[in-house]
Formats: sequence, structure tokens, C-alpha cells
Amino acid sequence: MSILSLPVATLGTSRIGPRRELKFALESYWAGKSSEAELLEAGSGLRAANWARQKSRGATVIPSNDFSLYDHVLDTSLMVGAIPDVYGWNEGPVSLKTYFTMARGAQDGGHAQHGPGVAAQEMTKWFDTNYHYMVPEFHQDQIFKYASRKPIEEYEEARSLGYQTRPVLVGPVTFLKLGKSVNPAFNPLSLLDRLLPVYVDVLRELASRGAEWVQLDEPCLVMDVDEASRAAVRRAYAHFAKAVPALKIMLATYFGGVGDNLETVLALPVAGVHVDLVRAPDQLDAIVARAGRDLVVSLGVVDGRNVWRSNLPALLDQLAPMVKKLGRDRVQIAPSCSLLHVPTDIELEIDLDPNLKTWLAFSVQKIKELSILGKALAGYAADVADELTLSEDASVTRETSPKIHSANVAGRMAAIDDSMRRRRSAFTQRADVQRVAFALPMFPTTTIGSFPQTADVRNARAAHARGALNDTQYEQLLKAETAHTVHWQEDIGLDVLVHGEFERNDMVQYFGEQLLGFAFTKHGWVQSYGSRCVRPPILFGDVSRPKPMTVKWWRHAQSLTKKPVKAMLTGPVTILNWSFVRDDIPRSETCRQIALAIRDEVIDLEAAGATMIQIDEAALREGLPLRKSQWKDYLDWAVDSFRVCSSAVADGTQIHTHMCYSEFNEIIDAIAAMDADVISIEASRSKMELLDAFKSYKYPNEIGPGVYDIHSPRIPAVAEIKQLIVLARQRVSDRQLWINPDCGLKTRRWEEVRPALVNMVVAARELRAEA
Repeated sequence: MSILSLPVATLGTSRIGPRRELKFALESYWAGKSSEAELLEAGSGLRAANWARQKSRGATVIPSNDFSLYDHVLDTSLMVGAIPDVYGWNEGPVSLKTYFTMARGAQDGGHAQHGPGVAAQEMTKWFDTNYHYMVPEFHQDQIFKYASRKPIEEYEEARSLGYQTRPVLVGPVTFLKLGKSVNPAFNPLSLLDRLLPVYVDVLRELASRGAEWVQLDEPCLVMDVDEASRAAVRRAYAHFAKAVPALKIMLATYFGGVGDNLETVLALPVAGVHVDLVRAPDQLDAIVARAGRDLVVSLGVVDGRNVWRSNLPALLDQLAPMVKKLGRDRVQIAPSCSLLHVPTDIELEIDLDPNLKTWLAFSVQKIKELSILGKALAGYAADVADELTLSEDASVTRETSPKIHSANVAGRMAAIDDSMRRRRSAFTQRADVQRVAFALPMFPTTTIGSFPQTADVRNARAAHARGALNDTQYEQLLKAETAHTVHWQEDIGLDVLVHGEFERNDMVQYFGEQLLGFAFTKHGWVQSYGSRCVRPPILFGDVSRPKPMTVKWWRHAQSLTKKPVKAMLTGPVTILNWSFVRDDIPRSETCRQIALAIRDEVIDLEAAGATMIQIDEAALREGLPLRKSQWKDYLDWAVDSFRVCSSAVADGTQIHTHMCYSEFNEIIDAIAAMDADVISIEASRSKMELLDAFKSYKYPNEIGPGVYDIHSPRIPAVAEIKQLIVLARQRVSDRQLWINPDCGLKTRRWEEVRPALVNMVVAARELRAEA
């Protein structure tokens, strides 16, 4: 039988649906407006549509179990029974209530003062992406049990619809390495031998149901791992080969090259290995040269994390010799990683610039690209000649387009010098000036920036966008909402206020829409966590700021109060990391372009009277390369960009920054080098463990560790907040300490925010009185 195409695998796809159907189903269920059965039916419909969509675009290796109602790592915790006692699981079937309590927490006591409820599991970033996963929790006496049959159920569901899928599981070593223990001295990897029997049970059942292949994701193998971790990988896959010999395993690595783990990977008794050739194209030669003669190699050649169209003829030239060496029957082609990280379909975007649209490929288009490439590599290039020509033409048009490059931006970039990177005085001198100027109490209270975007605000924005509300009416509504929020903050006694950001749709999109070089979609949604979806801007050209972006709104808010109101900006590294970034110039160059634009805004804010300016760098750490050998280069240009945008102000102007989900120990030098006067971090879920880095480093500047977990709907009690502040005081001095929530409050409801912030202020006041 002739080969019409190389096998095309997708590794995984978006769960949320082309129009965020999962988000709305989840939020309806959580609000009590729909039943469990209706939620499960919505999930089933999304899975069926995903499988059909992939097959229709030419995918031949289609995944199952890549869908999740919240998070695939949390699903794995349920599968193996890694459910902490606090969630009350009785070792029977795991209920949706237990599942969502692990994800979101629960306010099991009515008012916050009457019970602390149950906290959610810790959440952090999935490797260096903007996707969040729920951190598994392990302990020394951990017992694993086969508790959730979700992988089998979804495999069977696909079969009933006529799809022979390749089930996807998080690999056992990666799963353990992603977890944490209450005892920091305990290594979760020591639990491997207890965990493997559960995986074997799952694999055996899949095989018995007809699965021929299973995909086990071990992205930890693109990181710096020690010999103990390599030994764990060898032991795990030797165990699987012996226990389930008939089932073929595709070991999937992604987000980088396997590097010094190559020998380990190629020696494993697995049927196939997937490698990321977008992030690490240089690994291909070594893999082709050293792969065993029976090993199937899955080539991740289309970017699963960015939205640019591939140059298929260039890929064909690169890959054809390698396919010839391996043999067509030993090659699959795939995205670099799961398509979870890109939107669904560019054809939904009817308002995009037509030229720009031809440069883009979302999930549907990427699968089609792989199908075309698969046919060409199988020897049928003539059958897809028109598609190959269109691909090459799009690449040439993009490369030569005058929309991409700006002589003015190039001139400003060349003029950056050391004087633009330094504050006028050291922090100790600035701090003295600022303490006198602001006269704040001990443990000053503030928030991170945004307040709840109510249905009224969202409806008004939608009405304004479609022309049903004119500019004046829309602005009046936003000013009224801002005034209400400023006065309410004054009433409850917050020390430093914010304006609430009601005019902003998203902390990156709001700025990108006012900067040159950015484009925006209407349906380009990707999942951040649970029902939280974002539409990353598409950064296609040189960046500059035509006019002030935030000054008017800060002026309005400050006119309403005598207390200081922080001006709120998003930093250049975060704008970069939370956008789909151009791939034709170095990321560092784009970041400095954004820094110059934010610097202009900082200067204008200070000239307008702002004395506190917060430049959020929520995504600084998530941009770290996965290999430590590459950290210094990234941190050098990331810190440099922050200093360029923040250093033009006087000593009395206090620069704040905010960071999310950051393990700071290994980058504390870089954090200090940013030289922000105040840094706020998310710390409540870690019980202030994240402050250990600041304590051991003797960090001199001021710190606001989050004392209220805004990613959960539960309301923390005064005693709970006080206990967190006490833990913070054990790590940093009272003089350094600010009191604030973990993050912005945009996604929460006022009914949750009001009592939580009141409790936060009361806790701070009580501790002031006791100090």
C-alpha cells in the first residue's frame, strides 16, 4: 500500500472551544445555574468537536485525554489518588465537588469570620508558558490508588464516535517532579516505585480496550535534571516495557532540546520519541544519527506556542534528508508541543488586517500545515504544490512588509545608554525621601491594581464596542465606577489606593491596543487556568507609543482623594511574555522597544503628579529558559528592560512592581537588580515560603507578600490573614512589609472582594496595635 502522507500527530489541542464554550459551561455550573450533567454534556460535545476538527484537517494520530475541565495535572492527581486529606476524599469515586475544591477552594462556613473553609491547591506556571497547573501535593507516607478512570473513559468515548486515539498522560517522572511536599527535605521522586503500579493499571486497561499507542509526556527531560532523575526515567520505562509489552509508548519531550539527556532518552525501551525542533532545531542531527533502527521519531516542526505561519518549502528542504535517513515508516510529524497554547481558528477573525492574517496560523491551520508537509515528505509534493507556494509567498510578504520596521524606533534603540538604566540615588536614600513624603503607617495596605469587572462594566464595554454606547456615555460610566471604588477604598481604610482599571480589558491588551506594532483578535482565546482565558496580542512589528495611555485615568482617580493613588502600568517583559511575539528578531530587541514606550508613559505620569507608579512584571520568571545555562542572558536583558522603563523618575517617586507565581531563590540577584522600591508577590498559597529567598538574601527594598489568595472564591478570615502576616514577619523586617492581595481582583466578585479586603485591613491594624 502506498504512503499518501507521513503520520500527522497533534499531541493535544485546546479544550476551551473556538468561542470559549468551556468557560461559560464551567461558570454556569459554579454559579448554580446548570447541573453537573449539563457540564459533563458540554465537555463531551467539546471533545467530539475537537476530534472531528482534527481529523477533517488531516491529523492521523489524534489524542484523547488531552481534554480537562480544569487542568490536566490535577486530572493526573485524581487518576493516581494523590488527594490530600483536607479535601475529604473517601477513596471512592472522586466527585466534581472534590475536584473543583482542589482547584478553587471552598468557603464552607458562610461568612469568613465563621470558618476558614478549604484552600485550593497551590497553582503555578506550566514550565515557561502562561498556562497554570495545580501543584500535586505529596508526603512521605503517600499511598497512590487508581482513583479516576478518565483516560479510559475518554478513550472509549472517542472509539464510540469512530476515532482510534492515542491517549495522553503526564509521565510519572514529570508528575512527581512537578509536585511539592510540606517537608521541603522530602523528595517526591522517592515515591516513584509506589506510583508506577497505578500507571501500569491504567496502561493495561487502555491496552485491553484496544489502545495501540499511548503518549507519555516527560517535558522534564528538556531541563537540567540530575542522575537520580535520569535513573528514575530509566526505571519507570523499563517497568512499563515489562508490565505492558504490547502497548507502544510515544515519549513526548517539548519546550526545548533534550540536550545532555539524549543518551537516556534514546536508550529507553519505548516505541517512539517526540522532540521539539522549533525550540531546539539543532538536536535533529544527533537524534537521527543515534536513534535505534526501530524507533519512531516524532518531529515537532510546527510551532505549537506561537501563531506564525510556517514556511513549508523551507521545512521541506530541512526535513527531507532526515526523513530519507530514518525511513518514512519511522517518522511522524507534529507541532512542537500541544496546541493547547494557541487559539483555535484564524478564519474566525474577520476584522484582522488582510495581510497580517495571511501570515498567521492557529490550531486548525497548523494541523493543515502538517498535513501538507506530511504529503510532501511522503513524495507527493506535486499534489500540494499550490499550498506550498502560498506558504512561501506568505513568508516573503511578511519579511518584506513595510508594516514591520520603523526607522524612528531603530534610532531610539541605538540611543539607549547607561544613564537611562539607573535611578538617581540608591534605594536607601530614596526610601528616606519617600517615608517622609508619604508618612505611611507600619504595614501599609494596598491592592495590586484591578477591582472586579462587574457585568455592568463588561456590558458597557460590549455596548461601546458595537456603537450602542457613545464615547461620552461610556467614559461617564467608567468614571462613576472609578469614583465608587476610590471612595470605598478610603472608607475601609486602605492606605494606598488604586483606580480599579475599569477602562482596561486586560493588563496586556489594554496597552498593546495603544501601541504601534500590535494586532488583536476577537476569538484568539487561550486557556490560562480553569475558566480563565486570555487573548494574547500579536506583536508583529516595531513598537512605539503614539500618545499617553493612562494619564487621564490616573488624574481622575487622584482628584477624588488625598491619599496616594498608584498609577498602574504593565512592564515590558510581561507584555512580551504574554503576547504572541514576532520571531524575525531577537526577543530581547522587542522587549527593549516596549521598554522605551513604557518609559515615555512613566515620564508623563510623573509630570502629571503621580508619585507612586506600579510597573507590573508578573511574567518575569516564567520567561526564564528551562536550561540554567541560558538564564543569565535572559535575565540580563529582562532586568535591563525594566530599568530602562523605570529609571527616569525622581527619588521621591516610588516605583512598585508585581510578580506572579515566582520561586525567587535562584533569581534573587536579578530581582534585586531591578531596583524597584516595592515588590509585591503571590505568597498566600505557599504560606509565605516564597519569602525565604528574600530573607536569606537580605533583600533591602520593600515587599508586599500576598495575604489573600484571589484565585479562589473563598474569603480569608482575619485570623488567617494575621497568621500569614506573622509568617511574613519571620522572614522580612516590619519596615519592609506591605500588606496586599496576591494579585489583581478583576476576576473576583465584589461579594468576595469586599469582606476579604475589610478583613485584610483589620488584620493589619490589629498587628500594628500589637507591634
